[in-house]
Amino acid sequence: MSLEQQSLRAQLDSAGYIVVPDLVPPDLIKPLKEACQRVIERTRIGNWPHKRIVGKQFPPFVGDETDVWGVQHLMHQELREPLFAEWYGSQRLQEVCCQLIDCRPDDLQMELFNLLINPSQKPFALRWHRDDIPSVVDQEEEIARLQVSSFGVQWNTALLVDVSLYVVPGSHQTTLAQSQKELCTPFAPHDPLDMPGSIRVSLRPGETVFYNSNILHCATYDNTIRRITLHACMGNARGGEHRARNILQHELEWMKTPEMASTLEDLDEKDDGIRLKMLEKLLDLAKAKTGQNGSRPLGYSLEG
Repeated sequence: MSLEQQSLRAQLDSAGYIVVPDLVPPDLIKPLKEACQRVIERTRIGNWPHKRIVGKQFPPFVGDETDVWGVQHLMHQELREPLFAEWYGSQRLQEVCCQLIDCRPDDLQMELFNLLINPSQKPFALRWHRDDIPSVVDQEEEIARLQVSSFGVQWNTALLVDVSLYVVPGSHQTTLAQSQKELCTPFAPHDPLDMPGSIRVSLRPGETVFYNSNILHCATYDNTIRRITLHACMGNARGGEHRARNILQHELEWMKTPEMASTLEDLDEKDDGIRLKMLEKLLDLAKAKTGQNGSRPLGYSLEG
């Protein structure tokens, strides 16, 4: 393992998050922003059903609310925006993911790729949470879950200045203190910095924050400040069982279509990529955990 690999992995292991610059080539910033803007406009006028609605923090995102804080499934063929899958499968991004989760490219598993945006009508916020450890579990279960490797990493890549994310460094390794548990309510915090140990993560355009899904975090969504942030994750197929519920709760039937495979195959031919192989690993996981036709649902990680 190189010094760079050791440094990136060590920082992620220690703090639970790490900011990495320049994972979006300068010549892709503008095209990605333009693609995002098309997707945002389509979603806001009701022409894209896969969205995160204000008032719902976690899936399923079902309700009559028209204001949105996120767009789901950026690689979906019906969006006709192949640039998203092109970047998701780019060599530099995959290299960093391999370093952070300590795996070979052949072990990478395709997972989620969504978009975080500002609501247009009113502010919104996510409560303090860990992605797959409910705050109500007892300490014994909390310890057990913290000891299981996540076998994956998730990230936010800012295309505009982004100061929405708050984290508690190191909280992916330890049980929460009573003072922290008391602020892990079902409601958004009045001031995220009231959480003991919390910090605000600031990203410049092109910067990416990778973070452990077990880090305690929350986010604020100001409807008066534009936000265009790519939100995605990759996994290590060797630990697929541990990734299953957190990934497969996000309606991924569309990824099983021939059109999806064809799109990825075309992109792979252009840059000698491994996108299709990554997808096949995810589909194998879905089949093993939920059945051929999804007849064994895994439920949802969190409620709210």
